[in-house]
Amino acid sequence: MGLKTLEIVTIDGPAGSGKSTVARSVAEQMGYTFLDTGAMYRAVALGAIERNITATDLEKLTVFLNQIQLIVRSGQDMMRLYLDDIDVTETIRRPEMGQHASDFSRLEIVRNYCTRLQRRFGAEGRIVCEGRDMGTVVFPEARWKYFLTAALDERAMRRWKELQIKGEVIDYDDIRNSLKKRDFQDTNRDIAPLKPADDAVILDTTKMSIETVVSRIINDIRSNVSQNV
Repeated sequence: MGLKTLEIVTIDGPAGSGKSTVARSVAEQMGYTFLDTGAMYRAVALGAIERNITATDLEKLTVFLNQIQLIVRSGQDMMRLYLDDIDVTETIRRPEMGQHASDFSRLEIVRNYCTRLQRRFGAEGRIVCEGRDMGTVVFPEARWKYFLTAALDERAMRRWKELQIKGEVIDYDDIRNSLKKRDFQDTNRDIAPLKPADDAVILDTTKMSIETVVSRIINDIRSNVSQNV
């Protein structure tokens, strides 16, 4: 069965654009599986760092990827990641892991490894995938594609508030600078750069509520499904 015939929703965008929250809510309300692909890159980065493997040591990294077991347990409103039977779901959310994930995700061997796992999930259909290259590389034939964006200051404030809620004290300017650096790296990398798919719907969420974005996407999906019944 070709991917075009499956119910796959891709939601791409930079950090802080709201794609994770939106994707999770869409999946929950539609009864689809939720897949946070960025978390997979964070898990790979975490595993490599714990083994003192840098993003420049391709030989050791190749061995590492051939040996690890990355297990994704995903449902409609949550996803947990296990690296060699260890639950790393919370650990990979440490602020510094975002930059580490960006460093490793630029590598072809890492992207190929994660892409294979992601496509394996997509083969089941009825899935909402969020990330940075879901609509352009991983699922180019997905039925519904969205690219969420927002002003840098708004994204930094969202991330700052999120960390405040978790009890983490981090300077706003540090968060903003980190997001700006990651935006540049993700947009300008040679392999699978961050950009909207040609046929993606682009939504600027700067002044949009999560509920509004979710409703827009769900209405699109339900309208399309009913037209094809």
